[in-house]
Amino acid sequence: MTFHWLRHLCLGALLGLGLGSAHALTPDEALTLAAGEGDERIATLNRLALGADPRALALIDALTRDAVRVQGDVVLVLAEDGTATDAVTGAAVALTEVAEEVMVNNRLRSAIDTALAGRDLLGSDVAAQRRAAGLLRQAALDEPDAEQLPLIEQALALPTLDAQAQRSLLLAQAAIEVAHDDPARRLAAAQLLGERRLPEIRPVLLQRIDAESDPAVAAALKASLAALDRSLLLGNTLGQLFTGASLGSILLLAALGLAITYGLMGVINMAHGELIMIGAYATWGVQVFFKTALPGWFDWYLLAALPVAFGSAALVGALMERSVIRFLYGRPLETLLATWGISLVLMQAVRSLFGAQNVGVENPSWMSGSVTLLGNLTLPFNRLVIIAFAAAVLIGVALLIGRTRLGLFVRGVTQNRPIASCMGVNTARIDTYAFALGSGIAGLAGCALSQIGNVGPDLGQAYIVDSFMVVVLGGVGQLAGTVYAALGLGLFNKLLEGWAGAVLAKIAVLVFIIVFIQKRPQGIFAFKGREA
Repeated sequence: MTFHWLRHLCLGALLGLGLGSAHALTPDEALTLAAGEGDERIATLNRLALGADPRALALIDALTRDAVRVQGDVVLVLAEDGTATDAVTGAAVALTEVAEEVMVNNRLRSAIDTALAGRDLLGSDVAAQRRAAGLLRQAALDEPDAEQLPLIEQALALPTLDAQAQRSLLLAQAAIEVAHDDPARRLAAAQLLGERRLPEIRPVLLQRIDAESDPAVAAALKASLAALDRSLLLGNTLGQLFTGASLGSILLLAALGLAITYGLMGVINMAHGELIMIGAYATWGVQVFFKTALPGWFDWYLLAALPVAFGSAALVGALMERSVIRFLYGRPLETLLATWGISLVLMQAVRSLFGAQNVGVENPSWMSGSVTLLGNLTLPFNRLVIIAFAAAVLIGVALLIGRTRLGLFVRGVTQNRPIASCMGVNTARIDTYAFALGSGIAGLAGCALSQIGNVGPDLGQAYIVDSFMVVVLGGVGQLAGTVYAALGLGLFNKLLEGWAGAVLAKIAVLVFIIVFIQKRPQGIFAFKGREA
């Protein structure tokens, strides 16, 4: 008796019994399922799987967990704490040394999965239907089996079948019928497979093209394969562009604060990365607070973390400016060395307070998951939110610098400090405000970065060089140049990475920037006329 014939018997029993039959577990059935012969075990499994007896279902579930023992003629189910109960009566039973472990081989596990999937599929629970349909779809794509068709066809005939489960079953049906004896059914299956833009369909089409003898079906298979390849190529290209835009938005967030402290104020702040790190740790701290004090509001912790991250980094930046940097304006080398020393102090302080190990920051539920387009194009929600957040921060900074009194004072002080002072502007205070603003934006960048990776003392070191490259490439003091440089470097890097690998792509980007700065040292955008 072959395995496929046995599976056919299993599915036949599954379909023949129907959902309405309830079958109470008997001692003989429990013993047969646990310690019987292979054929008897599977036949008993299919009878019990469709029944409504909770003890039978609990026994089947225990088999999947290897938590069944046979003690004499009694079948026992083990709980997580090690206690045992009679599988038939539910009474507590003392586990002795004579209890034997029940072996569940791959054949029985496959039969259990198929039986439970059929039961769930023919049921009324939508989530269970989707899980069962997904299981059958994957099984049909991995190893098409015509013996699954009766179950799939019966499920497709149900008026209560969920739409998502129906799509999965139609795909499973097509993956099986593409090898059907009837050429008309093979043709319809080939056309349906061509309409689905999923990468896992490609091996099925390739296998059938080599084995197909009917010219019409072969032509349909080739057309479906060509359409799928075009869709996958488009999806890969769009995926690389999205990844590049995502990287560009991260670089933009990391470089916006530096565009103020370095671009507008001329301060080479080597501690900018540590300000990003402070914003990330502030986000982690807010997350811990919400977990312990406000667990019901955990999904909104990120909104509370934004002002905390901004304020924490801005406060540290203001202290840096008032205590060290204010005495070093116009002396770039000394500023570089001093801020580099501050960065080491900040990293060591974080290690002492929070430890050297990374800490994890969880995404809120509304940032978890992804949306799938074109089969092989998946857009994570956290990346989409970060892109939108970077755009919002950019708009806010542009309005602040260009349309507010503080922005006017900052521009006036950076362009001509003596004249601004003569006009009554408190230049020392404006310097502090501007540096705190740039530092706070770095804190917002840390808040965003905490949503896509772990937070650790060395977090900022990965972005400080890239941030300076973005600012210099875009043009010192130019927010528009910062935007173009960040997005351009992100896209350029990811497109090259898909072609040459991550290491060569990084080298190519550095070479490009060096050559570009040699030819155009003022960057993409430069001050003109009176601004210069």
